[in-house]
Amino acid sequence: MRLLIAEDNPKLLRSLTHIFETNQYTVDGVTNGADALSYAQSDSYDGLILDVMMPELDGVSVLRKLRAMNVNTPALFLTARTEVSQRIEGLDAGADDYLPKPFSTGELLARVRAMLRRKEHYTSDLLTVGDLTLDRTTYRILRDDQAQVLSRKEFQLMEVFMLNPGIILTTEKLLTHVWGWDTDVDTSVLWVHISNLRKKIDALGTKTVIRYVRGAGYLLEGPV
Repeated sequence: MRLLIAEDNPKLLRSLTHIFETNQYTVDGVTNGADALSYAQSDSYDGLILDVMMPELDGVSVLRKLRAMNVNTPALFLTARTEVSQRIEGLDAGADDYLPKPFSTGELLARVRAMLRRKEHYTSDLLTVGDLTLDRTTYRILRDDQAQVLSRKEFQLMEVFMLNPGIILTTEKLLTHVWGWDTDVDTSVLWVHISNLRKKIDALGTKTVIRYVRGAGYLLEGPV
């Protein structure tokens, strides 16, 4: 399960990330509402955990914008605000649940598990662009009866490409998506993983390619 956590307190964000990663979730973390909106638009998350009070864009506004874009990813609000009217505002914006701070780790995990069980939308385990398919349960790319197994990082890159076909993804966005928002990984590491991914795609004889656009980033293109 993949979660997006938006929390403007760096210490709390680190704690939340540790809690969920320890419990076998994959986590992306951001510290402001603008980044939360940008990340969540990809619709590649199983759940969103949003702080209400954030710089640039508050959590309620983020969720309202996402729901207006038909992004139906389940969302849980974390907030120090406990007034009933404010909880109603968050739920009316499209939240699935509301957990006031401070909270226990056990309750947080239980609330998230319950939220994910109530998920109304279904995301297929198979993503297809052109003549290439990604199996998200086996970490394999497929074409006809041929397959290539991907490493974890290759899989994460391929997944974000498959979810955004034909869209240029910047180097910064790819690095943040795969290695985290506070990564110090060099761009050369990204280049190596994309190079390896391209070799595996080429080995399948597919016409779907990862193309580099100078000064902009990378995109996945299917056959015309």
